[in-house]
Amino acid sequence: MQLIIKEKNKYRINKLIDWLLHMTGYTLVFILVTSLFHSIHIDEEHLIIWSIIIELLIYFLNKTVKPILVTLTIPITGLTLGLFYPFINVFILKLADWLLGKHFDVTNIYIGFFAAILLSVMNFIMEEIIKSIIRRVKKREEKRHEK
Repeated sequence: MQLIIKEKNKYRINKLIDWLLHMTGYTLVFILVTSLFHSIHIDEEHLIIWSIIIELLIYFLNKTVKPILVTLTIPITGLTLGLFYPFINVFILKLADWLLGKHFDVTNIYIGFFAAILLSVMNFIMEEIIKSIIRRVKKREEKRHEK
C-alpha cells in the first residue's frame, strides 16, 4: 500500500491513511472532552461502538457538509476575520447530535463550542501533518529523478 499517490503530477495521501489520521485525532479530542466535561454524552451501553459511529459520522460530515457550509459562510467568516469558523464545527457537532438522537448528546453549547475549537485545531494539525508528508515525498521523488 502506498502512502502517497501521484496522479497527473499531483500528490495526495492515501485515503485510508487520511482516514486513520483523522480518526485518531477525533478519538483524542472526544476522550479529552468527555473525560474533562460531562456535557457530551455517548451511549454508555455500547460506548466503543457508538464512539466509532460518531467519529465516522463527523468525518463524513466534515468531508461533505462542511465544505458547503464554509463556502456559504465566506462573507461572515471574512467579516469576523475567521472567528466564525469554529461555529461551523459546532453546527457539525449539533448535526451529529441530531442524527444520532439519544446515543450522542451535546447538552452544553459552550462545551460543544470548546470541542469544536479542539476539532478545528485537530483538523488543522492533521492537514499540516499530511501536507508535510506530501512535501517530503515530493522532494524525495525530485531528488530521485535528478540522479
